[in-house]
Amino acid sequence: MNVNLGPVFDDFVAQMLKTGLYQSQSEVLREGLRLLKEREESRKLRLLQLRKEIALGIEQADRGEFVDGDASFRRIRDKSKRQKRIKG
Repeated sequence: MNVNLGPVFDDFVAQMLKTGLYQSQSEVLREGLRLLKEREESRKLRLLQLRKEIALGIEQADRGEFVDGDASFRRIRDKSKRQKRIKG
């Protein structure tokens, strides 16, 4: 595979080689791809967890287990006002 990275990434790879942490351009690129793969796997896991939480919330709402949003925000604002008065 032949890849054109462009001058910015060419310079970056060269800098990484100068550090001595990597012995070849391929090592630098493999490390970058490993990190990208790890990030994508983490993103997929977060998305899966979010979808599970949304499904749980929908099930709870269908059972009538939810809070009144307006009332909740009102309590939050009231608490914030009380704390501001105390700090004065």
